[in-house]
Amino acid sequence: MNSTYTDPILDWYAANARDLPWRAADATPWGVLVSEIMLQQTPVVRVLPVWRAWMERWPTPAALAAEPSGEAVRAWGRLGYPRRALRLHESARAITERHGGEVPSSHADLLALPGIGSYTAAAVASFAFRQRHAVLDTNVRRVLARLVSGEEYPSKAQTKAEVALAEGLVPLDPPTAARWAVAVMELGALVCTARTPRCVDCPVLAQCAWHLNGRPAYDGPPRRGQTYAGTDRQCRGRLLAVLRDADGPVEKPALDVVWSDALQRERALDALIADGLVDPLDDGRYTLPT
Repeated sequence: MNSTYTDPILDWYAANARDLPWRAADATPWGVLVSEIMLQQTPVVRVLPVWRAWMERWPTPAALAAEPSGEAVRAWGRLGYPRRALRLHESARAITERHGGEVPSSHADLLALPGIGSYTAAAVASFAFRQRHAVLDTNVRRVLARLVSGEEYPSKAQTKAEVALAEGLVPLDPPTAARWAVAVMELGALVCTARTPRCVDCPVLAQCAWHLNGRPAYDGPPRRGQTYAGTDRQCRGRLLAVLRDADGPVEKPALDVVWSDALQRERALDALIADGLVDPLDDGRYTLPT
């Protein structure tokens, strides 16, 4: 552990951390798990109302597992990437069946849940159970790339060297390690942002290799922003919105009217069916999965 980095960032976090419900003292492991799935590729401001509604309706994994997966898709609303809703439903069922309805504390057990990858398992083990793990999300990777490696952005694919660097900075004391994991993540979200970093507010500016080197521009492969308008993803969202807002199965014309490109519309509908997000009925109607 290098206290040159960790101590100032932990102090900064203590003074600047956002008051988020999944960080509260009474947050449940289930609430933490739900937040981690919802926050993937989605900003906090969009997640907050959906998370609150979700936790009010399904405060435990068993409560969600008792309902059809289509209700999870419906409640997901417009968060995007709705397969995450199906993964959460699958995880809720697995937690209920394998772990008596309690989110497991073991990193290995978390990793064995449906749709839970290495990042999410480490994050839940850290944030819900105060364990010692290296938690590497996009924000953390960017902070460490600038602070230690002197590069504006990390490589697109996570490397072994990057993981080793992150693990070497984790404090030995598990509760402190858990605070460090969320603190460096928060620094990346609020200060060391991707496009316009607020270096003047950085608690480790004097130690930042990227800043000390004159903030050299990124010279790796082109970083292309994600487009949305006109894409299959937008079309899928329009189709799902019709089904979410309906009281029951819908006729095909109700889907046809929301997207003019018939070829793209059919391709998007086929993909939704293949992903398990839409059920085609024998009578030609469509519904959320049951």
